[in-house]
Amino acid sequence: MSGWLGRIVAVALLLGLAACAPSKFKTYSGPPVTQVVVNKGARQMLLLNGNTVLKAYRIGLGNEPIGHKQFEGDGKTPEGIYYIDRRNPDSRYHLSVGVSYPNPNDTAFALSQGKAPGGDIFIHGQGPEGRALSKRLPDWTAGCIAVTDEQVEDIYAMVPDGTPILITP
Repeated sequence: MSGWLGRIVAVALLLGLAACAPSKFKTYSGPPVTQVVVNKGARQMLLLNGNTVLKAYRIGLGNEPIGHKQFEGDGKTPEGIYYIDRRNPDSRYHLSVGVSYPNPNDTAFALSQGKAPGGDIFIHGQGPEGRALSKRLPDWTAGCIAVTDEQVEDIYAMVPDGTPILITP
């Protein structure tokens, strides 16, 4: 085949192959996730429906994992009750879902100390940068909660905005 017919066949083949490529956007039709629980000390995150564990993940945390996040740049992961409040399909860490840190108390405390509370706390995958860092450091984020790219695809599909997240020491 040559000419325009060959080009049409080539484009059709490429489109067909692209349609077969796996998508990072999964669908989920199981029981709803009603709460996310993070145990920082155990490096574990649970997706719950009531008291039933739907999924459990091993996690990485901020590079200063002990203690509650208080200020921008402290490397800590927040502790307390927050909510999933946004999502980023174009995250440099594959996919991410946002955690509602800082809350009004976090902000008030930081400002009382003359500092900014920080923000942009997410549950995210690794992406190329995180895969390299996580080989050397188990807690490699700036305060976020990290899982594998495959795991964050599940989380992105399963956990709706508004879901409470409890982060414990």
